[in-house]
Amino acid sequence: MSSLINKAKGFVAEKVAHVQKPEASLKGVSIKNVGRDGAQFHSDVSVDNPYSHRLPVCEITYTLKSADRIVASGTMADPGWIEASKATTLEIPFKVPYDFLISLLRDIGRDWDIDYVFDVGLTIDLPIIGNFTIPLSTKGELKLPSFTNFFSGDKDSDS
Repeated sequence: MSSLINKAKGFVAEKVAHVQKPEASLKGVSIKNVGRDGAQFHSDVSVDNPYSHRLPVCEITYTLKSADRIVASGTMADPGWIEASKATTLEIPFKVPYDFLISLLRDIGRDWDIDYVFDVGLTIDLPIIGNFTIPLSTKGELKLPSFTNFFSGDKDSDS
C-alpha cells in the first residue's frame, strides 16, 4: 500500500512540474512624479498567461533596496487579473519621502543617482496548483530629480 501511495505522489509531482506556468519580466524603477513631500516611483511587471482563461493576481510584494537599506517596501493586495492567452502589464507604484532620499546621500554622491535592487514577488492563483509566486528582481541606477526640478513647479498628484 505504501509503494502505491509513493507512486501516486510521484505521478502527481511529475505532472504538476510539467504544467505550463505564467512567465513574468520586471522593468526597472523610474520616477513617476515629484512633489513637496516625496517622490512617486513605479515599475512595471509584464506577465504572459499561457492559459485560455484569465488568472487572478492574489498579491504583489515589493522591496526597493539601496546601499543595503530598504528604501520602500509593501504589498499590493488583489491588484487585478492577467488576461487570457496574452501579456498583461501591471504597475507597481510606491512613494519615498525626501527625508529618506536625503539620508541616502552617501550612495547618491556626486552623480546624483541611486544604485538599487528591486525585488518583487508576484503571487498568482493557478488552477489545480493553487497560489504560485513568481520571484523577480532587477538592478539599476536611478537618476534623481535635481533641486531645480523640485522648485520649478512640478506638482504632486496628491497635493
